[in-house]
Amino acid sequence: MGKTVDELAAGDRAAITKIVTETDIHLYVGMTGDLNPLYVDESYAAHSRYGGRIAPGILTAGLVLAVISTRLPGAGTILEQQRFHFTAPVRPGDAITAFVEVAEVMPSRGRARLRATCKNQDGTVVLDGELVVLPPPRVRQQETGRPR
Repeated sequence: MGKTVDELAAGDRAAITKIVTETDIHLYVGMTGDLNPLYVDESYAAHSRYGGRIAPGILTAGLVLAVISTRLPGAGTILEQQRFHFTAPVRPGDAITAFVEVAEVMPSRGRARLRATCKNQDGTVVLDGELVVLPPPRVRQQETGRPR
């Protein structure tokens, strides 16, 4: 399990890096039916403000959620609130690093406020945001020492 609210401290950090692939975009489009031509139509996207295809913003946000559910606080964490600002496009082939930092621990509420930033391979910030999460509860141990 991940860290409990009592095990978190302001300033704790974690990150992951992923290359956004064509497959990632196609899986998103297939699952959601979001056929935005900016994601799937090169000729349309070439004439847009972006000058080419971009990845759905929710894929970038998903990398932040991956950090939260696998690293900080980790497994068992529940997302309560999220606010994301998409600051630059992500393109197929970009290497995106999602950074999460504990901004505030609220033990009396059983929650933590996290800051999130995603950067591409050039160091350009493509997402910033803030989230409130419920870290996993402490697992009670039986006399045998095994979790219940």
